[in-house]
Amino acid sequence: MQRKDFIKTCGFACLGGIGISTLLEGCATAKISSGAIAGSDLVVPLADFEVQQAKKKQYKRYIIINNDQLKYPICVYRFDEQTYSALWLECTHLGAELQVFGDKLQCPAHGSEFDNKGVMQHGPADANLRTFPIIVEKDQLKISLKAV
Repeated sequence: MQRKDFIKTCGFACLGGIGISTLLEGCATAKISSGAIAGSDLVVPLADFEVQQAKKKQYKRYIIINNDQLKYPICVYRFDEQTYSALWLECTHLGAELQVFGDKLQCPAHGSEFDNKGVMQHGPADANLRTFPIIVEKDQLKISLKAV
Protein backbone atom coordinates (compact mmCIF):
# COMPACT_ATOMS: atom_id res chain seq x y z
CA MET A 1 0.00 0.00 0.00
CA GLN A 2 1.31 3.43 -0.92
CA ARG A 3 1.81 6.01 1.86
CA LYS A 4 -0.81 8.32 0.36
CA ASP A 5 -3.44 5.55 0.27
CA PHE A 6 -2.58 4.50 3.83
CA ILE A 7 -3.04 8.04 5.18
CA LYS A 8 -6.33 8.44 3.29
CA THR A 9 -7.66 5.10 4.58
CA CYS A 10 -6.68 5.88 8.17
CA GLY A 11 -8.25 9.34 7.93
CA PHE A 12 -11.58 7.95 6.73
CA ALA A 13 -11.51 5.28 9.44
CA CYS A 14 -10.94 7.90 12.14
CA LEU A 15 -13.72 10.15 10.84
CA GLY A 16 -16.09 7.19 10.63
CA GLY A 17 -15.29 6.16 14.20
CA ILE A 18 -15.88 9.67 15.51
CA GLY A 19 -19.16 9.94 13.58
CA ILE A 20 -20.50 6.63 14.85
CA SER A 21 -19.56 7.34 18.48
CA THR A 22 -21.20 10.77 18.28
CA LEU A 23 -24.36 9.26 16.83
CA LEU A 24 -24.54 6.56 19.51
CA GLU A 25 -23.89 9.05 22.29
CA GLY A 26 -26.64 11.33 20.97
CA CYS A 27 -29.14 8.46 20.93
CA ALA A 28 -28.26 7.38 24.45
CA THR A 29 -28.73 10.84 25.94
CA ALA A 30 -31.80 11.97 24.00
CA LYS A 31 -33.68 14.51 26.09
CA ILE A 32 -36.76 14.96 23.93
CA SER A 33 -40.13 14.16 25.43
CA SER A 34 -43.70 14.56 24.30
CA GLY A 35 -46.14 15.84 26.86
CA ALA A 36 -49.89 15.44 26.81
CA ILE A 37 -52.15 18.46 26.98
CA ALA A 38 -54.91 18.13 29.58
CA GLY A 39 -57.11 21.21 29.79
CA SER A 40 -54.72 24.14 30.06
CA ASP A 41 -51.79 22.07 31.33
CA LEU A 42 -48.97 20.23 29.60
CA VAL A 43 -48.48 17.02 31.59
CA VAL A 44 -45.10 15.27 31.65
CA PRO A 45 -44.17 12.17 33.66
CA LEU A 46 -41.34 12.77 36.12
CA ALA A 47 -39.90 9.48 34.85
CA ASP A 48 -38.85 11.38 31.69
CA PHE A 49 -36.03 12.89 33.81
CA GLU A 50 -34.83 9.52 35.13
CA VAL A 51 -31.82 7.62 33.80
CA GLN A 52 -30.83 4.18 35.12
CA GLN A 53 -27.06 3.73 35.28
CA ALA A 54 -25.46 0.78 37.05
CA LYS A 55 -28.48 0.14 39.30
CA LYS A 56 -28.43 3.77 40.40
CA LYS A 57 -31.13 6.27 39.50
CA GLN A 58 -29.79 9.51 38.10
CA TYR A 59 -31.58 12.49 36.59
CA LYS A 60 -31.25 14.50 33.40
CA ARG A 61 -30.67 18.21 34.00
CA TYR A 62 -33.31 19.10 31.45
CA ILE A 63 -35.76 17.74 28.91
CA ILE A 64 -37.25 19.36 25.82
CA ILE A 65 -40.98 18.85 25.42
CA ASN A 66 -42.59 18.87 21.99
CA ASN A 67 -46.32 18.80 21.33
CA ASP A 68 -48.00 19.26 17.95
CA GLN A 69 -50.38 21.84 19.43
CA LEU A 70 -47.52 24.13 20.49
CA LYS A 71 -45.70 26.44 18.10
CA TYR A 72 -42.39 26.07 19.99
CA PRO A 73 -41.00 23.42 22.33
CA ILE A 74 -40.69 23.98 26.07
CA CYS A 75 -37.44 23.24 27.91
CA VAL A 76 -37.83 22.07 31.51
CA TYR A 77 -34.80 22.22 33.81
CA ARG A 78 -34.68 20.11 36.97
CA PHE A 79 -32.84 21.69 39.90
CA ASP A 80 -34.02 19.24 42.57
CA GLU A 81 -37.06 17.04 43.37
CA GLN A 82 -39.41 20.00 43.73
CA THR A 83 -37.73 22.80 41.77
CA TYR A 84 -38.16 23.07 38.01
CA SER A 85 -38.03 25.83 35.41
CA ALA A 86 -40.15 25.68 32.23
CA LEU A 87 -39.02 27.94 29.37
CA TRP A 88 -40.64 28.75 26.03
CA LEU A 89 -37.98 28.18 23.36
CA GLU A 90 -38.79 31.29 21.33
CA CYS A 91 -36.13 33.99 21.21
CA THR A 92 -37.47 37.32 22.45
CA HIS A 93 -35.49 39.16 19.77
CA LEU A 94 -37.05 38.01 16.47
CA GLY A 95 -38.79 34.75 17.37
CA ALA A 96 -36.29 32.10 16.23
CA GLU A 97 -36.41 28.72 17.99
CA LEU A 98 -33.70 28.49 20.63
CA GLN A 99 -31.17 25.66 20.89
CA VAL A 100 -30.26 24.12 24.24
CA PHE A 101 -26.60 23.66 25.20
CA GLY A 102 -26.57 22.36 28.78
CA ASP A 103 -27.52 25.24 31.09
CA LYS A 104 -27.44 27.75 28.22
CA LEU A 105 -30.07 28.50 25.57
CA GLN A 106 -28.83 30.15 22.40
CA CYS A 107 -30.51 31.74 19.40
CA PRO A 108 -29.08 30.42 16.13
CA ALA A 109 -30.19 33.54 14.24
CA HIS A 110 -28.37 36.34 16.05
CA GLY A 111 -26.61 34.75 19.04
CA SER A 112 -28.76 35.89 21.96
CA GLU A 113 -28.15 33.76 25.07
CA PHE A 114 -30.31 32.91 28.07
CA ASP A 115 -29.61 30.97 31.26
CA ASN A 116 -31.53 27.95 32.59
CA LYS A 117 -34.07 30.21 34.29
CA GLY A 118 -34.78 32.19 31.11
CA VAL A 119 -32.82 35.28 32.08
CA MET A 120 -31.24 37.06 29.11
CA GLN A 121 -27.43 36.96 29.34
CA HIS A 122 -26.33 38.38 25.96
CA GLY A 123 -28.25 40.32 23.31
CA PRO A 124 -29.42 41.44 20.86
CA ALA A 125 -32.52 40.16 22.73
CA ASP A 126 -33.48 42.61 25.46
CA ALA A 127 -36.10 40.59 27.36
CA ASN A 128 -36.14 37.36 29.35
CA LEU A 129 -37.84 34.22 28.06
CA ARG A 130 -41.43 33.37 28.82
CA THR A 131 -41.67 31.01 31.77
CA PHE A 132 -44.53 28.77 32.90
CA PRO A 133 -45.75 27.88 36.38
CA ILE A 134 -45.14 24.23 37.29
CA ILE A 135 -46.91 22.02 39.81
CA VAL A 136 -45.32 18.73 40.88
CA GLU A 137 -48.14 16.28 41.52
CA LYS A 138 -47.37 12.65 42.43
CA ASP A 139 -45.33 11.35 39.49
CA GLN A 140 -46.11 14.18 37.04
CA LEU A 141 -45.20 17.73 36.20
CA LYS A 142 -48.10 19.97 35.27
CA ILE A 143 -46.99 22.98 33.25
CA SER A 144 -49.66 25.68 33.04
CA LEU A 145 -50.09 26.85 29.43
CA LYS A 146 -52.63 29.60 30.07
CA ALA A 147 -52.32 32.34 27.45
CA VAL A 148 -49.69 30.67 25.25
